[in-house]
Amino acid sequence: MAPDRFTRFAAIDWSGAKGARHPGIALAVCNAGDAAPVLVAPPGRLWSRSAILAWLQAQRDEPLLVGFDFSFAPPFVERGAYLPGEDTPATARAFWGYVDAHSADVDLGAASFLEQRRGTHFYLGAADGAKAGFLHFRRCEARYNANGGGKPSTVYDAIGAAQVAKASFAGMRLLHHLGTAVPVWPFDPVPHAGAVVVEIYTTIAARAAGLRKGLSKLRDAAALDSALATMGSRPHVPLARYSDHATDALLTAAWLRVNAGRAALWQPEPLTPTIAGTEGWTFGVT
Repeated sequence: MAPDRFTRFAAIDWSGAKGARHPGIALAVCNAGDAAPVLVAPPGRLWSRSAILAWLQAQRDEPLLVGFDFSFAPPFVERGAYLPGEDTPATARAFWGYVDAHSADVDLGAASFLEQRRGTHFYLGAADGAKAGFLHFRRCEARYNANGGGKPSTVYDAIGAAQVAKASFAGMRLLHHLGTAVPVWPFDPVPHAGAVVVEIYTTIAARAAGLRKGLSKLRDAAALDSALATMGSRPHVPLARYSDHATDALLTAAWLRVNAGRAALWQPEPLTPTIAGTEGWTFGVT
C-alpha cells in the first residue's frame, strides 16, 4: 500500500435504529494534510442510511478511504456458521444478500431480522435465556481483547447502549446494495485507484488520542481539539452541537488519515483467507 494511495478520508458513525432518518449517523471527511476534518451535511435535516449509500456510490472513483463503525459480518470461524442450524450462506457477500432478502424494514434497517430470530440466535432480553449463551466473537474481536483493547461487543447481543447488533445487520444491507461499486476490505482486494471501504472501531482512534477506557467520548470543543492535535490536525470548525456521533466521526477521520499508509494494518498477521472471506477484520487491529 503506497503511503499516498488515499488523499481523502471519511469516517461514518452508523445507526441501526428503526425509521428513515437517524440522529445517530454522522459523516466526517478530511483531505491529506493537517486541516481538521469537517462534517458533511445530510441532504435533509438528518441522514438516512439510503442517503449515505448514495453518497458513497457517488465517491466510487475518488482516492477515498471510508470507515464504517459496524461489524461487517457475524462470527463464522468459531462455530463454522453465521447462524448455526439455519441454512445460510458461508461467505460474507452472500450472507449480506441473505440479510437483505429477509429484512423488510425501511431505509435498509434490519431490526426485524433480529426480532424474528430472538432467543435462537439473538439476545433481546431476559426472556431469551442466559446472555452468556449468545456471546460469540469474530477472530478480530478476540485478537483486540487479547492485545488489551478490552472486551468487545458481539452482534448477537441486541441489548444495551454498547450493542452493535442492529447497526451491523443494517450495515450488511448497505454493503449488499453497494455491491462491487466500491471494494470492501478485506473481502475484496484493494485496487490501485478509487474508493475503498473498511470497518473501523472508533474506540481505537480514541485510545490513540490518549483517551482512557470509559472516558473516550468528546463532548466539547477543547477536548475535541486536544484529541485532534494528537493526530497532527489543526483545530476544528466549531460545531453547533457536540454529540458523540459527530466527535467520533471527526476524530476517526483524522485517525484514518494518519494510519492509512501503515502496511501492518492492511496485512495483520492473524488474517487468513478464510477469515477475510467470512468474518472480515477491523482496520487498526493488529
